Amino acid sequence: MDTWQEVSASVEKRLAVVSSGERRVFAAGVAERLMGRHEALPAEEQVPFTLSLRPLLNSVWEGVLGDTAAFTAVKRGVAEYMLSDYCHNDGQDGPDDADEHAAAATLYAAHAYLFGCDDFAVWASRRAVDAIDQHLEHLAEQDGDLPEPDAALVAELQRQQRDLDLIADYSKDLRHSGTGLPVDTSIRLRVELRTPLSRQD
Repeated sequence: MDTWQEVSASVEKRLAVVSSGERRVFAAGVAERLMGRHEALPAEEQVPFTLSLRPLLNSVWEGVLGDTAAFTAVKRGVAEYMLSDYCHNDGQDGPDDADEHAAAATLYAAHAYLFGCDDFAVWASRRAVDAIDQHLEHLAEQDGDLPEPDAALVAELQRQQRDLDLIADYSKDLRHSGTGLPVDTSIRLRVELRTPLSRQD
């Protein structure tokens, strides 16, 4: 069986060669799953800054599925973050809210939508892996039943590979999604891509 590092390298290689449209949808899917998990936490464990990014993530979805009008909302959301106290170079002395996994993945997905390069999609992928690792550490601290760590990380990355397989089926639609898609195509992609990519395993 491949190690999680080997599967991660495979995901990253795929992200380097797919179209920017496919990368954008992949990053949105990873961010959506992390956001969904965060929103399902008890209220006292939720981070307000993370929750505040839900409208941004919704706009990212609209954009990656071909609605060019979403560009302005995503650009504004990223600018608001960049101008906020959450974007800083103060290290441990600054607020760490934007370092929460769902928040970070959402910001990476927004950047992936705006710029299309593979780095942001790769970083979103890594955030999902880090979130699993953090969850395992939490379970260990609680003396809970622990899955085998390597297997849990591999399972997340295999999910990402399946996501890429699904997205590849729509590569023809997504190749030019940045310049806009017909409304009926965007609606179809919401059902056929956003819904399965958002699903929790």
